[in-house]
Amino acid sequence: MGAIQLHTDIQFIKGIGPKRSALLAGVGMHTAEDLLRHYPRRYLDRSRQAPLGSLQDDDDVTVVGTVVSCGIRKGRRDRFTLMLSDGSGTIDCVWFQGVSYIRKVFTPGQTVAFSGRIKRYRGGLQLVHPEYDLISDESDGDQIHTGGIIPMYSSTEKLSRAGLDSRGFRRVMQPFLKQIIPEVTDPLPETQRRALGLQPLADALAAIHFPSDWEACARARERLVFDELFFIQLSLARERKRREQELTGHRFTADGMLHRRFLDGLPFSLTGAQRRAVEDIQRDTSSGRPMNRMLQGDVGSGKTLVAVMAMLAAVESGYQAALMAPTEILAEQHYLTLQRMLGGLDLRIVLLKGGTAARDKQESLTAIESGAADIAVGTHALVQQSVTFDRLALVIIDEQHRFGVMQRAVLRRKGVTTHALVMTATPIPRTLALTLYGDLDVSILDERPPGRLPVRTAWRKDEARERVYEFIRSEAAAGRQAYIVYPLVEESEKLDLADATAGYELLSSSVFPEFRVALLHGRLSADEKDRIMADFKSGTTRILVSTTVIEVGVDVPNATVMLVEHAERFGLPQLHQLRGRIGRGPQRSTCILMTPSYITETALSRIETMVNTDDGFKIAEKDLEIRGPGELFGTRQHGDLGLKLASLATDGPVIERARNTAHDIISADALLEKGEHRPLKDALERWSAHGRGGLLKIG
Repeated sequence: MGAIQLHTDIQFIKGIGPKRSALLAGVGMHTAEDLLRHYPRRYLDRSRQAPLGSLQDDDDVTVVGTVVSCGIRKGRRDRFTLMLSDGSGTIDCVWFQGVSYIRKVFTPGQTVAFSGRIKRYRGGLQLVHPEYDLISDESDGDQIHTGGIIPMYSSTEKLSRAGLDSRGFRRVMQPFLKQIIPEVTDPLPETQRRALGLQPLADALAAIHFPSDWEACARARERLVFDELFFIQLSLARERKRREQELTGHRFTADGMLHRRFLDGLPFSLTGAQRRAVEDIQRDTSSGRPMNRMLQGDVGSGKTLVAVMAMLAAVESGYQAALMAPTEILAEQHYLTLQRMLGGLDLRIVLLKGGTAARDKQESLTAIESGAADIAVGTHALVQQSVTFDRLALVIIDEQHRFGVMQRAVLRRKGVTTHALVMTATPIPRTLALTLYGDLDVSILDERPPGRLPVRTAWRKDEARERVYEFIRSEAAAGRQAYIVYPLVEESEKLDLADATAGYELLSSSVFPEFRVALLHGRLSADEKDRIMADFKSGTTRILVSTTVIEVGVDVPNATVMLVEHAERFGLPQLHQLRGRIGRGPQRSTCILMTPSYITETALSRIETMVNTDDGFKIAEKDLEIRGPGELFGTRQHGDLGLKLASLATDGPVIERARNTAHDIISADALLEKGEHRPLKDALERWSAHGRGGLLKIG
């Protein structure tokens, strides 16, 4: 066949073929460009390696040497052992698992890099289950495996068996790069590239695989990180421009009688942040273009009140509004809150959720379709086919990252060019907001309403349990209430539920027999959940043992204690949300994080963050640093962001530069039709073809 192009099927690349290409397809590599973007996961600098003779116990190292001997040692537990030498000393490497596979990997004479922590055993040093990369063997004289800076590629067991381990990828990459680099067109216009001080794309792609030195590697990474973030920003900027140019939004009455009556009836004044958010929404909904705004506020910052004022503007302008919540408990709470807040305004508010009785459900559906319902509140039941709105013009989605992308899109399509307000009590780091939600305008509620006291957070280990129980007993005896929360994760749901149930039985019968204790979890019927929560809200139940179904939205001002069992198993956003269930009344509240004596470094980092700050944005930044964006907001569900090198935790300044560059280009040429932008348009289409563009359009 002819010259290799970026779109060439990967099987036609020398060294791949049909069998290997089938395996590569399983890890998302289909074309020559996919192989080109399979960057090294790390590098080994042969000029800086530590000699084996200098190693100490507990060193965290990468060592390189020659395999002297290897084989299976029989015993109570068979193990594979290998002796590595570099002339200055030796070290033993040991595997207790995967012995039958690992024995086929190594043979004497190979040059191998091992990474791991050195441990002393019976007077000698050893590495147990180290990571490894085959560098070369005695018959392999190619400098790509033995030169200065050696690229190490990620692989899988199946790929390694097919010869595509790190060494195999190096063998394929070197001749492939000579073919493909001349075919690389730089999509970034020359003027922007020079202004940004970035090197040409072809040079960066060559250097990221086989850098001549560390400076060349850093320059290559700088360019490729910019590109990864730039295409996200370009897609967002183009979508935003399209929406501004093509779509017409309903115009709402900015400030009418309902607004004034509602504000006059409030026993308090809005915070400055709430007033700014209301003004942002009024400006959007009277502009003639569809609003696409995120209302971001920490737990208890007053988002619901801002949302109510937006809904009143819609109703007063002759339209319907819909509020979608992620759980039935939260949907019902929103419904009751709206009924209470808007009780004197003669509005029809209906509730639609999965557990609604057939007769009540039909009545709500009829009211929504006829237009008799001004506001519809519900769970994902609102997006079912049977739900038809008469004149839906405003969609409000609470805890929006908890919904699937497609659910959010379906609800928006139930109105014609509806205004959208998405709310989240999970603070989002600015870098992530710019990246995931860059086509949304953002209003931030960063003020605590008057009278809200900060929650004290304490970390206690299991041995302090009796003192913790005594504290809860004293609070309950004083007329206050407590939550005791158990983890519940999908992978171990049955075991977790059993733990919560056993905990409830012990607490109710032995620990707190003098108080009424109840158990709440997701497997109860809607009626049972409602009854249990009603008893807790009324104060009849003093202690509520629960799984994380109470994470979002439950509002009991008299609850002053939150005990989180096995806090080491919770993520930072979950812990922050749970803590937000207390501190809603005038009394000082305490959140206690209970863990075993030993927890991992990562868990310790999360616990310390919770103890040291109640600033949701600092917590979100730390969580981004620990977990990364895909885990945080489920972006892997519908095509990930394609970030192979960029880090949203550390590359914030690059995101800003990428965003500014994208907006400059789209402002000058929205359709990317100018000659200098044609390569950019082609590259953006290839980028979107990987499924990334659709995720970013919904916001």
